[in-house]
Amino acid sequence: MTGSWEARYAAEFFGTLILVLLGNGAVANAFLKNTTGNDDPGLANGGWLLVASGYGLGVMLPAMMFGSISGNHLNSAITIGQAVIGIFPWAHVAPYLIWQFLGAIAGQCLILALYWPHYRQTTDNEAVLGTFATSDHANSQLNGFVTEMVGTAVLIFGAMGLYRGMFFHQNIDIANIGVGLLIAAMVISLGGPTGPTLNPARDLGPRLVHALFPVPNKGSSHWEYSWVPVVAPIVGAVIGIWIYKIFFGL
Repeated sequence: MTGSWEARYAAEFFGTLILVLLGNGAVANAFLKNTTGNDDPGLANGGWLLVASGYGLGVMLPAMMFGSISGNHLNSAITIGQAVIGIFPWAHVAPYLIWQFLGAIAGQCLILALYWPHYRQTTDNEAVLGTFATSDHANSQLNGFVTEMVGTAVLIFGAMGLYRGMFFHQNIDIANIGVGLLIAAMVISLGGPTGPTLNPARDLGPRLVHALFPVPNKGSSHWEYSWVPVVAPIVGAVIGIWIYKIFFGL
């Protein structure tokens, strides 16, 4: 990382904004009524590939833009996991988390403004919530916790390997592309039970927007589930980064 700490905070803000804008924007295009990506509410038009592409690009592009400045965390679980393992200073954890959270809120507000007419046309409360935050489709917080924990552990383990693997030392952007593809693959393969979130800021910030703003047809924000996509990814990130360190070092 080469930027000042102020520049790093700004990079985390704008990077997380872009992540949420492209990722949740793809969900809105797939879920909401009468968008170009979906003629009917739900996933009738194969929108899950659209969603996976949105999140993959939403991680890859900020990584190329801001990776050399802030390390491109864009994810509270990654920040905390790196601090636990000793490769990120605890003194800057709170500012990173705050700016990630604010970036997620800003990105979601842009989605709400852009898709406002389609929110008004969509009467499915769960489809509306899905464009903001995640839930467990089996109605099991335990299943949601396991899914998010394992998924985030795999994400962090894979990202550590891509960025620290011997083949990518001389070309970090190849690693950035790899992480984008990893995110897309995980949404496709592991996204069935919960979404997934894999990122506390990406879920909590937009969920707060859903709760506080007069979103048409919004229904419940399901705060009883909201702790899962916050706690489980943090636990998973610590597990994933520890496993990588034990076997391959840092």
